Parts: sequence; C-alpha cells; structure tokens
Amino acid sequence: MKRVTILAAVAGCVALTSTALAQTQPVVGSSILEVKVNVMEVVASGYRASKLIGSDIHNEKDEMIGKVDDLIIAGDGKVSLAVINVGSFLGLGGKNVAIPTGLFKPGQGGKITLPGSTKEALKGLPEFKYAP
Repeated sequence: MKRVTILAAVAGCVALTSTALAQTQPVVGSSILEVKVNVMEVVASGYRASKLIGSDIHNEKDEMIGKVDDLIIAGDGKVSLAVINVGSFLGLGGKNVAIPTGLFKPGQGGKITLPGSTKEALKGLPEFKYAP
C-alpha cells in the first residue's frame, strides 16, 4: 500500500513538473507563413564622407588652402563641422581648424571650395582640439 501511494505521489510530481516545463520551454523553431516585399529605390544626394575626408579645399581663386581631416556629426545627425588641416607639408605639421559645413560650396570639377578664404586666414583661426 505504501508502495502504491509513493508511486502515485511520484507520478503526480512528474506530471506537474512536465506541465510547468512545457510552459517555460524555449522556442526551438520558427516558420514564415507569409512574405510581402516592398521594393523601394532610394536616391541619395550629397557627398560621401569617405570621399570628402582627405579632399583638398580650394578658394574661389582655385588655390589649395587646406585638406579635410575629419567631419563632426551633431546630435541631430547632421554634419555640422569639417575639421580642416591647414599649413602642413607632406602631411606633417600644420594644425586643425573647424569650419561650419554650411560655408563650403561645390566648385568646378567636383572641387570643394571655401569662398573668400585664404590659407593665411585659416592659419589664423583657433586650433581645433578633440575632446579626450
């Protein structure tokens, strides 16, 4: 009699445990029942950052006055500043200055121009220093 009672108690525990496990088991598979695809063409206009960084900056007299060293993206996701290296020779020396991107204009042949500026004027600007 004790044997049957113990067996019944064990069977009851196993049944409760398997029911609880079934409710907490991880998903072991999935299936896609229906697929809908919307195809949309996106045309991006503007400039590629990879092409801008390292580009020469010219003034309206077509004088090379600096090189784009970096681009600063503001919190709203827009490029706000271009960091321009000015006064370097073969990539050595010089200093970085920050110029608002709204001041740049597209030039002839895809050149980037900074109208009304000179190399000397850029050298006279405060140096841009990156935050640590």
